[in-house]
Amino acid sequence: MSDEAYVEQRSIGGALLGVVAAALLAALGGLIWCYGLQNHLGAAEQKIAAAEQKNVELTQQLEATNARLRATSETLGQSVGMTQKQIELRTQSIIASQRAADAKLEQQQAATEKQIGAVSTDVASVKTDVGGVKTDVAATKTDLEATKTQLTRVMGDAGVMSGLIATNHDELEILKHKGDRNYLEFTLQKGAKPTLLSTVKLQLKKADEKHSRYTLVVSSDDRNIEKKDKGLDEPVQFYNGKDPVLYELVVNVIEKNKVSGYLATPKSGPKAAVAQ
Repeated sequence: MSDEAYVEQRSIGGALLGVVAAALLAALGGLIWCYGLQNHLGAAEQKIAAAEQKNVELTQQLEATNARLRATSETLGQSVGMTQKQIELRTQSIIASQRAADAKLEQQQAATEKQIGAVSTDVASVKTDVGGVKTDVAATKTDLEATKTQLTRVMGDAGVMSGLIATNHDELEILKHKGDRNYLEFTLQKGAKPTLLSTVKLQLKKADEKHSRYTLVVSSDDRNIEKKDKGLDEPVQFYNGKDPVLYELVVNVIEKNKVSGYLATPKSGPKAAVAQ
């Protein structure tokens, strides 16, 4: 073998040794690294296990907290829901009451306006009536004055000049207001019992409507006086009392079996007897 071959061979061997040494060092480094890595992995696994355990505990705590929160939320929700419902009901009640009050107020206002309208109408009517009454009063005064002038005195059936004669109810009212005599109105029915007026009794015997004649009996001082075939508005006279005073009766309505009129007695005449 030549020197060059030998040198080349030694160089190759050295290189191989270097490679083997490097490989051994690399393998040794890999073993060391793997050991360290395994240790790191073990520690990491322990940390992971501890972390997982911690997570489990935290999860349990979180679930418990969530459960409490849910219970609290449900309770609060029920309370809030009940309060909200009560508020809504109260609000609806207030609105309904307000609407009812508004409706009642509108009705009262309408009724008031109606009453005001009715009162206004009544006032207008009263004004009209007052005007009419004034006119009627004036007309009545005129009629009274005319009636007064129409009242007359005539000779009675006893030959004595009569007082003023009333031929109807209105004229009789005028005589009553004069106040110089007492005036008692009467209605006599044929066949009826005697009618007591003042201190005398009157009983109708006959009524002739067609001819305006009548017959009646006057009971005075225990005497019966027949006034026969007397006429309408004729003064029928007789004396009555212990100190005789003149009484006068006038019939101004003659109907079938019935007459109506009045009895005039002096203010100083006998006191009226009590009806028996």
